[in-house]
Amino acid sequence: MKRKYFGTDGIRGQSNVFPMTPDLAMRVGIAVGTIFRNGAHRHRVVIGKDTRLSGYMLENALVAGFTAAGLDVFLLGPIPTPGVAMLTRSLRADVGVMISASHNPFEDNGIKLFGPDGYKLSDEIEAHIEELLDKDMTAQLAKSHEIGRAKRVEGDIYRYIEHAKRTLPRDVTLQGLRVAIDCANGAAYKVAPLALWELGADVVTIGNEPNGTNINLDCGSTHPATLSKKVHEVRADIGIALDGDADRVLIVDENGTVIDGDQLMAVIADSWAADGMLKGGGIVATVMSNLGLERYLNCRGLDLHRTKVGDRYVVEHMRQHGFNVGGEQSGHLVLSDFGTTGDGLVAALQILACVKRQGKSVSEVCHRFEPVPQVLKNVRVSTGMSLENVTVRQAIADAEAELAKNGRLLIRPSGTEPLIRVMAEGDDRAQVERIVDELIGVIGGLRNVP
Repeated sequence: MKRKYFGTDGIRGQSNVFPMTPDLAMRVGIAVGTIFRNGAHRHRVVIGKDTRLSGYMLENALVAGFTAAGLDVFLLGPIPTPGVAMLTRSLRADVGVMISASHNPFEDNGIKLFGPDGYKLSDEIEAHIEELLDKDMTAQLAKSHEIGRAKRVEGDIYRYIEHAKRTLPRDVTLQGLRVAIDCANGAAYKVAPLALWELGADVVTIGNEPNGTNINLDCGSTHPATLSKKVHEVRADIGIALDGDADRVLIVDENGTVIDGDQLMAVIADSWAADGMLKGGGIVATVMSNLGLERYLNCRGLDLHRTKVGDRYVVEHMRQHGFNVGGEQSGHLVLSDFGTTGDGLVAALQILACVKRQGKSVSEVCHRFEPVPQVLKNVRVSTGMSLENVTVRQAIADAEAELAKNGRLLIRPSGTEPLIRVMAEGDDRAQVERIVDELIGVIGGLRNVP
């Protein structure tokens, strides 16, 4: 069933435009509070946010909703998404909320929800929330003497800093490393540089002057060229690029070359396998991860399990099948020994540990395989167009047969726009580009055909 409010990562949209309005945020607070208000104990919710201007508006609206439902609210202020997940469990809260649109521009915002176990909510609970949002919830409001209280607890971000620091192996110190970090003018602008400095690194920080409108603006993991330039300028050993809510990370080596999530997963998988820490016999990634990663892991006796795009699907597969390393090519890495969701800072610390232990440069440590040529293009289609069209199905079958064992084809509709995404990868770049262009032509030619 198509959902009205929730996407693959909570509720997201342009600020002050439906559904990202204060009215809906308040209703979310009431609905979620109603669902998690179980038992006789005093119920609590923790709310964190990134640095977007609209965060103030949505934060206050959520507080109104949750307190109206009878929950006490702990306001964390700017803090990475994984910090909210961690503190939800640490503070024994009934629910956690992160106000963020992650890597999107400041005009957007979103609401991410976590259960008491620190994991993102299931599809079933989100469906229940959607049912309540479209109903009159007056009867669900708390009695006058049961209305919740709200207080700001900014000091609790230091719990997250200590948590992140403890994930670095005890035999490793960052002394002697010059680390350049780009905080994307986002949620980690305080915690990430401080954690690295306390671990001994010589830290050079950019993207740490948020003003409400500059989050992800020409900085962070979506614009790593800014960090690459800084790495050259200060002669850093490594660059760390976070996104707006710091749940993803890209690395820049000493030459200014950007290293994506696929390479980082290979590094961590190798390291953890050697230490006997890797569980599940491999890792979990999405259908977008490069074929080169799969081949690299297979050569080492490790498996790559693929899921739909979205970190929540990666986490679900990890939990169901006993894996402890997973992620996305974009740098959304989940290390379940240390947390319940993607954590850019913790993932970066694992890479730093590998660099220090091996005594090699970042370029040597993090270049594990040659990526297979991968081409991704989008074609706009009529709303509701199906890929089950006979002509399209035949074209897809022909392309798959041509690629055979030398490549991979992925065709999927966008979850947010009337687009079909066509991705192919293989050893022959010219062949891959031709196949994608031919499929784009077939699908685009049918955009007006019922």
